[in-house]
Amino acid sequence: MAKYFDVHPENPQRRAIDQVVGIVRDGGLIAYPTDSCFALGCQLGNKDGIDRIRAVRRLDDRHHFTLVCRDFAQLGQFVHVNNAVFRAIKAATPGSYTFILPATKEVPRRLLHPKKKTVGVRIPDHLVAQELVAALGEPLLSSTLLLPDREEPLTQGWEIKDELDHVLDAVIDSGDCGTEPTTVVDFSEDEPEIIRRGAGDPARFES
Repeated sequence: MAKYFDVHPENPQRRAIDQVVGIVRDGGLIAYPTDSCFALGCQLGNKDGIDRIRAVRRLDDRHHFTLVCRDFAQLGQFVHVNNAVFRAIKAATPGSYTFILPATKEVPRRLLHPKKKTVGVRIPDHLVAQELVAALGEPLLSSTLLLPDREEPLTQGWEIKDELDHVLDAVIDSGDCGTEPTTVVDFSEDEPEIIRRGAGDPARFES
């Protein structure tokens, strides 16, 4: 059964955040809110957690997982960013964007796109997500909580707890989340490419 944490959206209770971080460090899989929609999350090196996310979402090995980062300094440890890309991404974060970039050696091989050796990264504009990642001290390996047989993501914590109680270890609820996932921008080639249009305005990355 998943533990349920009712967390204040503007003043997250430190005790609740610390308890969730403990669950993540113990190998748990959590559902948590972001500035786009709910996400599934586990620790970076948690192979079982990755397999569980793949099972819940029925993902193949070409799926780009996302490293949800606290800030730019942390993001820069896990992906290669040149000056031009740095400026473009910096101007759009924190926000509802996921960026596909070449991974550094800090990223476990199993998380990389098998051919491109890339990974997704983002810095969410959501206080609870930011507090969670800050307390964890490393990026949270994440994927949008979109079930394979649904048109839209689940938007409420109690609904997620009710439906995924048997596969999750914790659910953080801090009010309704949106239904639109992030806008995904691929920066692995010379020019940015919009892979998915979502909550973030894609216009700033289109020439």
